[in-house]
Amino acid sequence: MTDALKRLSEEGVAIWLDDLSRKRITSGNLAELIDQQHVVGVTTNPTIFQKAISSGDGYERQLADLAARGVTVEEAVRMITTADVRDAADILRPVHDASGGSDGRVSIEVDPRLAHNTRATIAEARQLAWLVDRPNTFIKIPATEAGLPAIAETIANGISVNVTLIFSLDRYRQVMDAFMTGLEQARERGLDLSPIHSVASFFVSRVDTEIDRRIDALGTDEAKAVRGRAAVANARLAYQAYEQVFSSDRWAALEKAGANRQRPLWASTGVKDKAYSDTMYVTELVAPNTVNTMPEATLAATEDHGEVTGNTVSGTYEQARADLDAVEALGIAYDDVVRLLEDEGVEKFEASWNDLLKSTEAELRRLAPSEG
Repeated sequence: MTDALKRLSEEGVAIWLDDLSRKRITSGNLAELIDQQHVVGVTTNPTIFQKAISSGDGYERQLADLAARGVTVEEAVRMITTADVRDAADILRPVHDASGGSDGRVSIEVDPRLAHNTRATIAEARQLAWLVDRPNTFIKIPATEAGLPAIAETIANGISVNVTLIFSLDRYRQVMDAFMTGLEQARERGLDLSPIHSVASFFVSRVDTEIDRRIDALGTDEAKAVRGRAAVANARLAYQAYEQVFSSDRWAALEKAGANRQRPLWASTGVKDKAYSDTMYVTELVAPNTVNTMPEATLAATEDHGEVTGNTVSGTYEQARADLDAVEALGIAYDDVVRLLEDEGVEKFEASWNDLLKSTEAELRRLAPSEG
């Protein structure tokens, strides 16, 4: 075993687990990861919940109670998922308190079917914050066009937000703008800015998956030479944008009023292509004041053989820009790729949510008390 996870933490990277299930909570596994693997946060999404609840481990008693009450499937799913998030938040509460509120966070996503409905997303964010009722919760809102004003308004309501499904550099700048707009509105409403926190989840591996697919279709040596370089380059340029925005006069005024920076969070960090190092989206994206949310397999790989050599982002921006330019030179349009990935991201989460509703509905029917 290396001490890579400890070194990663010392470099200013918060290690979060990209997974949650009731079994992980009740078995003590989550507490163990916090204690031994430097895990200081948890992220969830509709796909993670769908897998957890479909496995059945630990959910039958609550499902039976919900079936006896005759609740709707939507209410059942929300009662189950918010219970898991609440319990995980309680386990992570000491981390939250020790970090001044930046870590020790558990994220829960608004219904992905609302991704293109601003008003409904705002209402759902308020409802989820009320249902979980823990100060160390992040409400996840997708960075769609409709999501941007919802992010601003949710922040303005004093609710901490994890902005998800960010793929493009332009959209990331819009997200940071929405975050600061929300803080400015919160300040105008007389709210204390210091308890409001946020992360911006910039997706990594899916960028390589899509661009590499297009590179492989071209099949030339010139194309193969830039294979596997776009995702890290994209994320590194996102960090450059973060440094620029959070050194602005606009940010300085908010920071003076007690605001906390919105940290970049590297999401989708499990490596899909076996030709690449299974820790590349961790070790190549080490920078201060970032979060890396890892599937358990990536966490274990990093602990076992990850090589953390210090900051691997600062000073790389010129090469990162050259790598993305090389992709464009092949005729692979960056704007087309990131637009597709955002659309697919929303669709995949919506499909997982619908699968979750179907499997939960089947369990409610199975466990429903017989008549008479």
